[in-house]
Amino acid sequence: MRRCLLAPPSAVFDAVRLLDSAADAHLAGDLIEADRLISAANIPAVRAWTEKLWGAIDPAIHRIPVDRPPGPLLSKEERVPARMPNAAERAQLLERDGLHCRFCGVPLIETAVRKAVRTLYPESLPWGRRNVEQHAAFQALWLQFDHLTPHSRGGDNSMNNLAVTCAPCNFGRSDYTLEELDLENPLDRDPVRSDWDGLRRFLP
Repeated sequence: MRRCLLAPPSAVFDAVRLLDSAADAHLAGDLIEADRLISAANIPAVRAWTEKLWGAIDPAIHRIPVDRPPGPLLSKEERVPARMPNAAERAQLLERDGLHCRFCGVPLIETAVRKAVRTLYPESLPWGRRNVEQHAAFQALWLQFDHLTPHSRGGDNSMNNLAVTCAPCNFGRSDYTLEELDLENPLDRDPVRSDWDGLRRFLP
């Protein structure tokens, strides 16, 4: 079994270092340098990794074992009514999992942080409607709350069915179960712990 669909390239961690330095520059009052670093983190190789995961189905990545064909999707009436965890559950998940993807381990950035940085540096952090119009690093490091058994397959919002993940791992897995994609359950291993603060230093 594998840990994640596609291991992140070194460019992702290059972008993380640039954004971390941008936060330091911002706090030091060097807004020009912070702006430059945020722009520099918009790396094409990061976007390429993301697109491989949540783009068209790639047999080399979304390989489904022949003995585990995809099961049926439930109708909306059959699914658990609450689609996403509530605020208290999200806080509990962040306390348990931290700010790293439970599948691939990349550092993560919350939506509120991205919005705050975009308000401060709108030119260097594009966020349009289309994927190609969005900052590659903020897109790849976008923190998600993922259902291990997908909601469309009957998954609920219990703590043992939810994990903090990056957007590529979440959207790349889509409606497939862990078993169908031959993925390990990420809750069976310890979460990554580091001094990464998710760029919360940008928040007012």
